[in-house]
Amino acid sequence: MKKLKRPLTYLFLSIATIISIYPFFWMVVSMTNRSVDVTRGRQLPGLHLMENLTNLFNQVDMVTALTNSFIIAILSTFFTLLIASLAGYGFQMYRSRGKDLVFNILLLSMMIPFASIMVPLYRLFGRISQTAPFLGIDTLAAAFLPTITTAFFIFFFRQNTRMFPKDLIEAGRIDGLSEIGIFFRIFVPTMKTTYAAAAIIAFMNSWNNFLWPLVVLQSPSNQTIPLLISNLGSSYAPDYGMIMSAITIATLPTALVFFFMQKHFVAGMMGSVKG
Repeated sequence: MKKLKRPLTYLFLSIATIISIYPFFWMVVSMTNRSVDVTRGRQLPGLHLMENLTNLFNQVDMVTALTNSFIIAILSTFFTLLIASLAGYGFQMYRSRGKDLVFNILLLSMMIPFASIMVPLYRLFGRISQTAPFLGIDTLAAAFLPTITTAFFIFFFRQNTRMFPKDLIEAGRIDGLSEIGIFFRIFVPTMKTTYAAAAIIAFMNSWNNFLWPLVVLQSPSNQTIPLLISNLGSSYAPDYGMIMSAITIATLPTALVFFFMQKHFVAGMMGSVKG
């Protein structure tokens, strides 16, 4: 039985790998074929890659959509890491009578579906538009501001902060560092794996966000990649070769981010602390 265990394990992992990779294989192959070949289920690469890419960039404003998605994803990731890490650090390191109550209320907010707060959130940004148009409806700021203070990331940073050696904080105070200085000069560099893991999740969530940008972004010049791909698929006669080209391009940033940061991601999810 022990002799069969290893071959069966590798067989199972091979099957799981094929099942996981096949959608990406089909996506890449489809971007090289015509729309009619994609609908027929052709599994071999074609000769229409450049034609599909040319049609994509000529028919839709792909560059603008990519730029908007990058701006939203980068700003959302930056502010998410800053605010969530400050909150998680504060909840764990400082004593307060009501902090556990506030933290529990934050955790309860994770049970509220976003769709239930979408209408009041839209009305809120509608009022903001009257006083600060650059933060209101149909702005890139409105697309990422509601996503930068999620309870999940505060909880994530608080749990990882439990692993942070408190002796370093005491040493920083003895050296004369302020509390902000301790956070930015000691905590942030030490918890780099946690920041890497959170950055991957935040970037992917923001990059793939569809529902809220669909509601708040009304101008074609402000649309993001998910909105552009949705518009391509909703046409009367969709060009699936062109759509697959857009999906492949939209997949590359998140795939590259995860590929280059996967070691830090695994360490961060396990709560490791790196000096």
